[in-house]
Amino acid sequence: MQAEFLPKLPLAFSQAALFGALVVLGLLAGEAVRRYAALPRITGYTVAGALLGPQALGLITDNMLFDLRLLVDLSIGLIVFELGFRLDYKWLRLNRWLFVTAIAESLFSFWAIYAALVYFDFRPVLAAMAAAIGAATSPAIVMLVVHDLRAQGQITERLLLFTAVNSVFAYVLLTLLLPFLHLEHAASWQHALFHPLYLLCGSIFAGYLACLLMLKLAAWLGKSEERQFILMVGMVVLTVGLAHSMQLSVSLTLITLGMLARNLDKGYAVLPVHFGHGSQLFFVILFVLVGASLEFSAFTVAAATVVAAYIVLRFLGKSIALLAFGPLSGIRPSGAALLAVALVPASGSAVVMVRDTISLYPAFGKELAAVVLSAVVILELVGPLATQFALRRAREAHPGG
Repeated sequence: MQAEFLPKLPLAFSQAALFGALVVLGLLAGEAVRRYAALPRITGYTVAGALLGPQALGLITDNMLFDLRLLVDLSIGLIVFELGFRLDYKWLRLNRWLFVTAIAESLFSFWAIYAALVYFDFRPVLAAMAAAIGAATSPAIVMLVVHDLRAQGQITERLLLFTAVNSVFAYVLLTLLLPFLHLEHAASWQHALFHPLYLLCGSIFAGYLACLLMLKLAAWLGKSEERQFILMVGMVVLTVGLAHSMQLSVSLTLITLGMLARNLDKGYAVLPVHFGHGSQLFFVILFVLVGASLEFSAFTVAAATVVAAYIVLRFLGKSIALLAFGPLSGIRPSGAALLAVALVPASGSAVVMVRDTISLYPAFGKELAAVVLSAVVILELVGPLATQFALRRAREAHPGG
């Protein structure tokens, strides 16, 4: 008798089963490094993704990474929305040197990286785009380490603020550099001018409209944590979908939504953002997939000196700005030094930014990837350790964190 109802061997697992297994394995790896090595969980998630990715065991293929791009954008969207919601304009108005310090930290790191790359004979446009990406600190790493440690205090609040500011700085500067990239590749002046304008203005306007809608719905729903949690997640998902459909910047749209939702809410209709356990799921998903996306093949002996200069001067740029301007904003030099260490993680969004550039101009994108992705691989692995060390050294981590 032929048992046609039985599955054929070897078993062919569906993408849903593989994805579920990857989430579980990432979770177990994160908890293992936390318990047995006292490392941040994020390190376990990233290492698990790297081991399971296309450059190691191959359980996560390039096709899967492409298919799950929307899920990565959704995860990043939730994180940058929460980060943007923490940016309080009142604090910046009361302490103007704080905003000056945040801008100086972004600018100094940008110019330090740019100068180093120009010294190594990189073309100005290539050096500027790589430096703009390097100016940003990873919102996801910072948020996850802060959540894990349950950190609170002066260094933590400034860390979140500076991460929000340098992320916006990087997104906006990359958009403003697009005309030079288009013109370098002989695009028409209309395309060079209107494409960046559409990205920048469209993303900000979309975030503004989404904010107005969310504030009205939050006021109608009332101050119920359950209903507002569903509303926030729904609005983030909706905004990510619209940004994709309209070919806008997901990160810039979502951080605009978060910042405006906090600062235009005069009636305090929106409750403080606490994604709770739901956000932890997205953290696991994001960093397993980011780990799988890391391209270790980008490492070459020839590029090692450039990558080392990129990392060192990025850190020095942030450190000099914080030590110079930090005391004016009310932070001691020892706190400024710890803040510079906490800002070490490079943004995982760099992988997305580089791939977007490759989709526009493949040859240029590969040149950009050669230096940026190598630095990102190192800073994705070292960054969580640096942030954890700084927050614990500042004595702002909860005793159980």
